[in-house]
Amino acid sequence: MTWIYEPWPWYIAGPLIAFTMFLLLFAGKQFGISSNLRTICAVGGAGKFSSFFKFDWRKESWNLVVVLGSIIGGFLASNFMSNAGVKINPETAAQLSTDYGISSSDSAYLPTELFGAENLTDPFILAILIIGGFLVGFGARYAGGCTSGHAISGLSNLQIPSLIAVVGFFVGGLVMIHLLFPLIFTS
Repeated sequence: MTWIYEPWPWYIAGPLIAFTMFLLLFAGKQFGISSNLRTICAVGGAGKFSSFFKFDWRKESWNLVVVLGSIIGGFLASNFMSNAGVKINPETAAQLSTDYGISSSDSAYLPTELFGAENLTDPFILAILIIGGFLVGFGARYAGGCTSGHAISGLSNLQIPSLIAVVGFFVGGLVMIHLLFPLIFTS
């Protein structure tokens, strides 16, 4: 059963994603994770404070099962179905270690130097995480959806706004990793 511990090849995972998108399209649903935050806020009564949250959240409650499945699936995959860490280019790992002090790139899914529980007491790291989370949330709302919604669902439906958003996500990622990240985390 070593196949459980290896990533599935693109020719298996890709068609599974496409089949899932076909089922959602057939059912008249769209996939996206960020819209669930709005649903969760509506469930919690945020509609009393803002008209943005006044909608029939019960129609979108099916997507909350997707979030729950993502959380459970991520936990199971990372704890029981995978080898430790991810395999990245050795040159990239060396650069992360040398230039930014991130030496956990081959042994953890997320850099423990940033996301480890012990780092949440460091005001600088905490500020970076909070500001980054705010910017991601704002960007997802401003773009009308998150990367998964636009890149998987929107592109599957041949939506031009999703193509523009996906190009923007990639450009933003390149700017972040090549310009901003070195400014923020240079040793």
